[in-house]
Formats: sequence, C-alpha cells, structure tokens
Amino acid sequence: MKPTANKCQGNQTTVTEFILLGFGDLPGLHVLLFLLFLVIYIVTMAGNILIVVDPQLHTPMYFFLSNLSFLDVCYSSVTVPKMLENFLAEKKTISLSGCIAQIFFFIFMVGTEIFLLSVMAYDLYAAICNPLRYSTTMSHQVCVKMVLSAWISGFLDSLVNTLYLTDLSFCSPREINHFSCKLPLLLQLSCTDTFANEMVILCFSMTLGFASLLLILTSYICILSTILRIRSSEGRRRAFSTYASHITIVLLFCGTAFIRYMRPASGYTFALDKLVSVQYSILTPMLNPIIYSLKNKDVKLALRKLNVCITGIRKAI
Repeated sequence: MKPTANKCQGNQTTVTEFILLGFGDLPGLHVLLFLLFLVIYIVTMAGNILIVVDPQLHTPMYFFLSNLSFLDVCYSSVTVPKMLENFLAEKKTISLSGCIAQIFFFIFMVGTEIFLLSVMAYDLYAAICNPLRYSTTMSHQVCVKMVLSAWISGFLDSLVNTLYLTDLSFCSPREINHFSCKLPLLLQLSCTDTFANEMVILCFSMTLGFASLLLILTSYICILSTILRIRSSEGRRRAFSTYASHITIVLLFCGTAFIRYMRPASGYTFALDKLVSVQYSILTPMLNPIIYSLKNKDVKLALRKLNVCITGIRKAI
C-alpha cells in the first residue's frame, strides 16, 4: 500500500506516512530480536511496576525511586511496542501524526527523567551532606513539588519542540533509518525550513539539559567530598553504596544520551546510533530497578515477596 500523499513543491509530494527501517540490515535475525526485546520489555515492566505498587517502598526515601520506575514504564512503552510490531510486520510504517506523538512522548519522558535524576541527586546531597536537617529540607510537600516540577518541565520541553513540527511539510524520501521516530531524523526529511526547530532544540532543550547536568555534577562532587570525610568505615561504606546506585543510573542514561547527541559528525554511523539508542531508551529502564535491588535491602525484600507470591500461585494452579 502506498502512503497517502498530496502535491507539494515542484514534483515532490507531501508525505503523511513514514517507513521505519529499524534493523532492516539484519533481516534473518528479526524473530530472534523480537524475542530478545520482548523479554527485555517484560522484565522492564515487571521490575518497575513492582517498585511502583509495593507499599513498603512508598516511604520518603523511595518516593523518588517509585516515580522514576513509573517514568521508566512509560518511557519503555513509547518505543518498544511499535518496534516489536515492526519486527514481524511486512509494512513497517508509522503515520505522521503517530510519529509526532511518539516524538512528543519520547522527549517528555527523556526530559522528565533528566530533571528527576537531578532532583534525586539533590535529595542524596541533602541526606548525606546535611543529615540532621534532612527531614526538614526534604519534607513530603517539598518532594511532591520537586517531582511535579520535573514532570511539568519535561512536558513543557516536549510541547515546545513538537508544536513547531506541526507547521512542517515532509517530502520524499520517507524512510527513517531507525527503530523509532527521532526528532533530528524527522527534521532531515522536511521540505520546509527547520531553522526555528533547530533553534528551539539548541536554546531550550540544551539549556535545560545542561542546567540539570550541572546540578547533578555539583551534587555528586559535594557528596563524594563528604563521604571521604566520614571516619566510620561502615558509615562510609553505606553512604558510598547508595551513592554508587545513583551515579550508575546517571551514567547509564545521561552518558549514552550525551554520546548520542554530542558526538562529532565525522564519527556518525546509523549502526552506532541505534546501538546507543537501545542502551539509553530500552536497556536503562530495565537496569534501573535491578541496580537498586542490588544496593537496597527494601527492594530486595520486595523482590523476595514477589517470588514467594508467584511460587504460591504456581502451586495453587
């Protein structure tokens, strides 16, 4: 079936449907890749939903973690289901409105996660550097306001970026060499001027992103300095264990995203781009609850209870 199209400038046609090439260079592995990413998606959903719904983890200490897990559930669901569908479909297409919607929610989730990670970094700073004032500094009302600020900031960032897309026209070729719609790749297919879009990305998104990263780096430097001054080896070990969980997640998400968007053009390849995108948009949401379960006894206890519950259901069946 050919895409719906209207006449554009000259001999060009306005495209309203795109082909997601995905992993088209690996046609013999599509079934295997489908099974692999399906398992990853199921593990991601199970691990993160467990943290969200378990009432024992809804203490102030894990309030941010439960929000991060809920965010990862939404984040994975933006791209993975469509990617799984395209592995088995003959027609690997997505409509223009569907593509813009995917970009909107992707930027929304990515922006919110960056802001939430900076909030979590500040929370850790307050807990380790000012423990006596922690309950006052990070009251429940303050935590709620900080989380709402992260979600609102991510929404506004996404809204500003995608509003400008509705004014663009897209002409052939209609192929997107990726497994999901990406804003930079979509802009390359536009047959109208994209200067305003590029300026929004540069001035708005980059400014907010670097501000969040600056807050994260400043918090972590202060935390590390405080940990090194702790005299008790046990206290230092416990503080560093929590610190290691946070910084691992930040490196997995922000590190690979930084490589994706800030690498030199001379080193660009579509294969590397897809690999890095898989890391920060698919693998990282799966690894987040695993990383925390290795470092936090409360999460470990919740996982054990889930295992006991599943075992009981199997025996009952």
